[in-house]
Amino acid sequence: MRSPEPAPIRLLIADDHAMFRQGLRVLLENHTDLKIVGEARDGNEAVAMTHDLSPDVLLLDMAMPGLSGLDVVRRLHDSGASTRVILLTAAVHRSEVPRVLALGVRGVVVKDSAVELLLKAIRVVHAGEYWVNRTVIGDLVRALERPVAEPARRKKIPFGLTKRELEIVRLIAAGSSNKDICRDCALKEDTVKHHLSSIFDKTGVSTRLELALFALHNNLAGH
Repeated sequence: MRSPEPAPIRLLIADDHAMFRQGLRVLLENHTDLKIVGEARDGNEAVAMTHDLSPDVLLLDMAMPGLSGLDVVRRLHDSGASTRVILLTAAVHRSEVPRVLALGVRGVVVKDSAVELLLKAIRVVHAGEYWVNRTVIGDLVRALERPVAEPARRKKIPFGLTKRELEIVRLIAAGSSNKDICRDCALKEDTVKHHLSSIFDKTGVSTRLELALFALHNNLAGH
């Protein structure tokens, strides 16, 4: 006896451009594992329709009239909605990615990406992973949920970081590259790499993005 086919991933498209919504619907509906349950024309509609339809994944334009994409994410997060959000954007700056993920976004896809990348992002996010700029971010939840050190120790040296390491963590959270850090801290590139290796070891993360999210989650970015 054949096992039943899994239910299709239910999608809500939110974008203020009708042509983009319609084109995206046509592209996505060609795939049997996806189902479009609605289209929202602005941020307010996106919030209301997400609550009414409970889609699995919301494909959300970052720049819309009324409520912006990030405002929509905040409202859905505050209301406890279980829908996973993928932001669609014309461009994304490296410093924005940790912040939007910290708000609850599960994926970020640039609008001029190939359709195959959007399809992969939808399936990856629906499966519980994170997707940013062609990359699956594994173990991100574990990094965000890492227990904080005891208050007495954290007051002195958070997670055992030195003052210099903490300074570098703050710069990483702000989106700085290694070259930026070399310039701002008057350090050689090999020294910066050595500090990053030590920071990764102490915080238990493995990528710069995970480190930036870890810093935001544990209030290290503003220290």
